[in-house]
Amino acid sequence: MKATIWHNPGCGTSRNALAMLTDAGADVTVVEYLKTPPTADKLAQLYRDAGLTPQQGLRLRGTDAGERGLPSADDATVLAAMAAEPKLIERPLVETDKGVRLCRPKEKVLEIL
Repeated sequence: MKATIWHNPGCGTSRNALAMLTDAGADVTVVEYLKTPPTADKLAQLYRDAGLTPQQGLRLRGTDAGERGLPSADDATVLAAMAAEPKLIERPLVETDKGVRLCRPKEKVLEIL
């Protein structure tokens, strides 16, 4: 199975989700999204496929998203902010042929293996 993880190696949950993918034998493409951020269009597709709104994919902890009003902003504004400042993206996002999950908690990855 092929999988793509939008990963932050500094995040324990992201590292654990990656380990779960590897342990399951997945052929994993690792995208360090802080270095190579997804486009707003790619983020929109990921959230749509995960059944989430962009606002649900916002990282609030350790960011100024709340102060900027992003949790109540329209989708286009949130997606543009995430693409411009990838630290606003909650992680890890994992995509396989079975779907997309925001893997918080890490066990969510099991739903798409």
